[in-house]
Amino acid sequence: LLPLDHVCHTSCEATDSPLITETSHIPSGYMGLDIGPRTIELYRKFISQSKSVVWNGPMGVFEIPTYATGSFSIAKEMGDGTQEGLLSSSIIGGGASADAARMCGHASRVCHVSSSGAASLDLLEGKVLPGIDALDDLNNIDF
Repeated sequence: LLPLDHVCHTSCEATDSPLITETSHIPSGYMGLDIGPRTIELYRKFISQSKSVVWNGPMGVFEIPTYATGSFSIAKEMGDGTQEGLLSSSIIGGGASADAARMCGHASRVCHVSSSGAASLDLLEGKVLPGIDALDDLNNIDF
């Protein structure tokens, strides 16, 4: 799913009046710093209709409160879905996404949080992870 709208500003700093686009187009001179309200609702709808969700990568610059709403909303929806038994599997992969979920208090409400986004995606892809491979090798050693 791609964003329908964005929260924008001319620089990556807090503002009381960010530009919220009506479409996915980001005007010249602006940066997309978070997903917009229509996108949040779209993503929440898809999460609420899903059985499994993998989230890898924050929705915006969540470290700045002006641009935290998207990431915090996704974390909350995943936490709510998990706690209500609607999501059988909810995974947050990646240090930044994990940090966002922790900052808003929802990391502990999902099934699994990984600090390594790339490793999470590799595992889902079926690739062998070096650390797991090394542990498997230990099973073949006689002590």
